[in-house]
Amino acid sequence: MAVTAGLVLLSVFLLLLLLSVPISVSIAIASIAAILTQLPMDMAMFTSSQKLVTGIDNFSLLAVPFFILAGIMMTNGGIAERLVNFAKVLVGRTPGSLAHTNIVGNMLFGSIAGSSVASAIAIGGVLGPMQKKEGYDPRFSAAANIATAPTGLLIPPSQTLIIYSLASGGTSIAALFIAGYVPGILWGLLCMIVAFFYAKRAKYPIPARVPMKVALKTSFDAIPSLLLIVIVIGGILAGIFTATEAAAVAVLYTLLLSFAYRTIKIKDLPGIFLEAAQLTCMIMLLVAASGVMSWVMSFTGIPQMISEGLLGITDNPIILLLMMNVFLLFVGTFMDITPAVLIFTPIFLPIVTSFGMDPIHFGIMLVMNLCVGNITPPVGSALFAGVSVAKLDLEVVVKPLMGFYAAIFVALLLVTYIPALSLTLPRMLGL
Repeated sequence: MAVTAGLVLLSVFLLLLLLSVPISVSIAIASIAAILTQLPMDMAMFTSSQKLVTGIDNFSLLAVPFFILAGIMMTNGGIAERLVNFAKVLVGRTPGSLAHTNIVGNMLFGSIAGSSVASAIAIGGVLGPMQKKEGYDPRFSAAANIATAPTGLLIPPSQTLIIYSLASGGTSIAALFIAGYVPGILWGLLCMIVAFFYAKRAKYPIPARVPMKVALKTSFDAIPSLLLIVIVIGGILAGIFTATEAAAVAVLYTLLLSFAYRTIKIKDLPGIFLEAAQLTCMIMLLVAASGVMSWVMSFTGIPQMISEGLLGITDNPIILLLMMNVFLLFVGTFMDITPAVLIFTPIFLPIVTSFGMDPIHFGIMLVMNLCVGNITPPVGSALFAGVSVAKLDLEVVVKPLMGFYAAIFVALLLVTYIPALSLTLPRMLGL
C-alpha cells in the first residue's frame, strides 16, 4: 500500500512541478491522486477537503501573518540604515570592515524582518555602493551579502520555526526561537572569518577610528529597532504573551516606530497590508495543502516505509544524519523553505527521534539546511536578490561565494553533530 501510494505521490508531484504548476496546487493534487489508490473517490475527496481546512485551524499560525506584516513594515520603515550604522560600530577597525558590517547587518535586520530576500536587498542596497567607493571587489561584496542573508531565518523571531512547530506536532516555539540564536550567529561568524582572510589578502583599507561620541549616538539611534527583539523574545520567555500575541505586539511596535521615524505614512498602509495579505495567503495555502499530504502519508504509512528503508541501509546515527543533510541540501536547491519544512518534517522526525535526537535540535538542523537553498542555484531567492541589487551576473559571483559556502557547510556540520549548540540555551532557560 505504502509503495504504490508513495510512487503515485512522488510521480504526480514531480510531473506537476515540471509543468510549472504552483507548488501548493501540486501538493494537493498529488496527495489526492495518492489517496485515490487506497480509498473510493467520495471518501477521498471528502476527507481531503476536511484536512485542507483543519490543516490551518491552528492558533499558533496566527503569528505568521503578524510577523510577515511586521517584517514588511521594517523593510519599508528605514530601519536598515540605522542597523548598518550600528553594525559598523560593532565591527570597528577590522580588515574588510564594510564586509563585516554587511554580515552583522544581515544578522540584525534579517532577524527583525524575517526575510532573507528583504535582508539581501535592504542591507546590500545600503552597503554595496559604500564598499564600491572604498575599492572593494563588487563580486566579493555581493558574495558576503548573499551568503549571510538567510541568518535571520534562524535568529528569532522566525516564522519558519513557527511552521516547523506546526509540522512537528507542537514543538515549543519559544524553545525553537532560543535554540536558533547560536547556530545563526555561528553561521555569521564563520562567514566573517572568510571575509577577514579575503580582505587581508586583497589589502582592503581599514577605516578610521569612530569617535566615542559618534559611536554612542549611533548605538542610541539603533536601540528602538533592536528593542523589538527584546520585547518579542523577552515577552515570550517571561510568559507575558504567547508567540502569536508577541507577533501582534511586534506589528504595533513596528508601526509606531515607523510613524516616529516618519518613514511610513497613513497612505502607505493599504499597500503594505495588501502585500502582507498576499504573502500570507501563499503561505497558508501551502500549509493547508501540506496538511492533506501529511494525512495521506500517515494513512498510507509512507514515513514508516522511508524510515525502514533508511534504517535498512544503516542504523548509525552519524551516517543517517549525513544522508539527511545531503538530501535536504539537494531539496533546498529547488524547493522553497516553507513547503519543504511541511513535507519533510513528518518524514524525517520519527527517524531521528527513534535514535534519541531532540525535536528542537532536528528543527534547527532542518531549517539551517533549507536556508542554504536560499543562496544556491537554480531557485535561490536570496541569491538572485543579492546579484540583482549588486547589478552583477550570477556567474561572476559564484567563485567568491565558494569560500562562504565552505564556512556555511562547516557551521551546518557543527550544528548537526553537536546538539549543545542548539539545546544549551533552551535548557538553561528551562524550555
